[in-house]
Amino acid sequence: MKLLLDTHALLWSIIEPERLSPTACAAITDPAAQVAVSAVSFWEIAIKTALGKLSLSGTTPEALVDAAQQQGFDLLPLDPRLAASFTRLPVDPQHRDPFDRMLVWQALSLGYKLVSRDRKISTTSHSQLQTLW
Repeated sequence: MKLLLDTHALLWSIIEPERLSPTACAAITDPAAQVAVSAVSFWEIAIKTALGKLSLSGTTPEALVDAAQQQGFDLLPLDPRLAASFTRLPVDPQHRDPFDRMLVWQALSLGYKLVSRDRKISTTSHSQLQTLW
């Protein structure tokens, strides 16, 4: 199974694994799963940390990259062609967050199931999107 972690799922996997649902935890730790983290999530974390909207407990945005790799997560770059094709993702008036929307687009385009607790994502109008929590 190919899994793409939403930003909060990444943070909780590394800093507070007890906050993951049992289903998400089992899927992420399944040795047969291919778990990826997008560059978009690291960008979101860096921006929110710089703005004071996110406080990281004993780590830095830069250290999270190494921590993700130590957990065996694949690092998923944001491909320029994928970014340019983002215009094909229908606008969801209920969920306009650009970070979440790009994660949705990456999951849809690359065949990942998105690991997210975000109800706005799980109830999104993108019928092909598969989520797990």
